[in-house]
Amino acid sequence: MRIDVTSLVDGGLGNSAYLVDLGDGRGLVVDASRDLRPVRAAAAERGVRVAYAVDTHLHADFLTGAVQLAADDHAQVIASARGHREFPHVGLDDGDEVDLGGLRMRAIGTPGHTDEHLAYLLLDGQVPVGVFSGGSLIVGSAARTDLLGAERTDELTRAQYRSLQRLTSLPDDVVVWPTHGAGSFCSAPAGGRRTTTIGAERAGNPLLAAPDEDTFVAALLGSLGSYPTYFSRLSELNRRGPAVLDVAAAGRLAPLPTPAVQQLRDSGAVIVDVRPVADFSAAHIPGAISIPLRPQFATWLGWLVPPGTPLVVVRNPDQDPAEVAWQARKVGYDQLAGELSGGMSAWRGAGVATRSIPLVTAGQLPDIATGNPEILDVRQDSEFRAGHLPGARHVELGALAGRAAGLPTRPTVVMCGHGERAMGAASLLARAGRTQLAVLTGGPQDWSSATERPLASGA
Repeated sequence: MRIDVTSLVDGGLGNSAYLVDLGDGRGLVVDASRDLRPVRAAAAERGVRVAYAVDTHLHADFLTGAVQLAADDHAQVIASARGHREFPHVGLDDGDEVDLGGLRMRAIGTPGHTDEHLAYLLLDGQVPVGVFSGGSLIVGSAARTDLLGAERTDELTRAQYRSLQRLTSLPDDVVVWPTHGAGSFCSAPAGGRRTTTIGAERAGNPLLAAPDEDTFVAALLGSLGSYPTYFSRLSELNRRGPAVLDVAAAGRLAPLPTPAVQQLRDSGAVIVDVRPVADFSAAHIPGAISIPLRPQFATWLGWLVPPGTPLVVVRNPDQDPAEVAWQARKVGYDQLAGELSGGMSAWRGAGVATRSIPLVTAGQLPDIATGNPEILDVRQDSEFRAGHLPGARHVELGALAGRAAGLPTRPTVVMCGHGERAMGAASLLARAGRTQLAVLTGGPQDWSSATERPLASGA
């Protein structure tokens, strides 16, 4: 039997969901997020109704779409019994099977990424075809094991080792459909491929080459970097079950006149400006946070904006409000007060104050050897170690809000790899009262090319 499995890749989160066409007008979805637009499109294209919504684990990086699928499509939710979810579902334990009508799905207990994690083996008769491995075995690596706190990390990493040994006992030709992949903060670094096979992983996954459990633990933990703060909230929200949305209304942003936006801001709402870096640089609402609308928008919204805060969006007319709304909702930001009606043109037309943060090119930087201006690099640790401007100060963007008060107050040029994260950082510093800020367009290699000077490496 030919198995029709469609990968639905969320490049911003670095994840994949999967739609399985069961061949009888029904479909099964694995690890769908609350933004179900890709699932709906794929199901409509194949003419299937989603009959099963399966989760491999309690996700930390997005809200599950399973509850919404149950409400809208009457899909049967399938998940680990050990997750103790508080909404109707079929709870499976290790070895339990579900008859899908021609295919069977067998649960495999694979703790490590989370303690209730299940992988799901898809069988055609007695023949194993593929495995939805979630956050256990992924392409070239395994998902992180430190999400439940430092006191559980060693235990879960050792469980991950045993889970991978179990999965790799499957036949070489079994396809591996992971949830986490390249770009996911849930995973250790991985390449560009999203799917693999057991044989390919057994032959080429560096973690599987570890000669023993202790070596595996050291290798996996040594590869992990920081992760967004919102990860600490979403797994519990997923256990309780996300609120069911009115889908038509959920993708809209209510228009707000300038006085209403001013009042909301003064009452504690956060202005999230999703326009490109150059537009924010030229003029923005004082106190606004710059998070340009791109595939990574949801991650940085969840990392930089406190939860439970009303949000007001500022966008350009050519930016899709539904994309803003759904990216926000899939990471649990439902308090969308609306958007500035008429955008920045309306704000300026009302004669209200604006702020600007200039952009500078690598060639415009003064001699950085003097330490004036300060160069603040907000990339991730691994990026900084690989190459940075000599003398640059390093604070990851995700940690900046908590460290802003301790930074020098001299003129500062903020930089990242392209400019988006740098402008986000500059906006946070401006929001905290800092002045004399600028943002570098481009990244370290641009500076090295412009000045013909080498980059520094290491911490």
